[in-house]
Amino acid sequence: MPIETRHLEDSQTLVISIDGRFDFSTHQAFRDAYEHCDNLVDHYVVDLSETTYLDSSALGMLLLLRDYAGGDSAKISIENCNSDVRRILSISNFEQLFAIR
Repeated sequence: MPIETRHLEDSQTLVISIDGRFDFSTHQAFRDAYEHCDNLVDHYVVDLSETTYLDSSALGMLLLLRDYAGGDSAKISIENCNSDVRRILSISNFEQLFAIR
C-alpha cells in the first residue's frame, strides 16, 4: 500500500508514510489517512523516507493537511526526505510552513 498510518505511543501523533510516488493518484488515500483517524491527533508526521517522487499535487495535499490540522497553529513535520524531494520542498518555500527534518 502506498500510504500507511500509525500512531506513536503517545497516541496523539499520527505518522503518515508514503511509499513510492506522491502525486495525484494518492490524493484520496492521503486524505483518508488523516480525516478518518479515530484518535485525537495533536501532531502529524509525514514520513517521506520511501517516497521517490513528489509533484505539485502532493504539495497541494500537504497544504490541505496543514489547513485540516489548524493552519498556522498546525504541528506538522515532514521527515526523512531524499535530496530530490527536499529540493522541491525548498524551492516551494515549504520550510516556512512545515518543520522539515
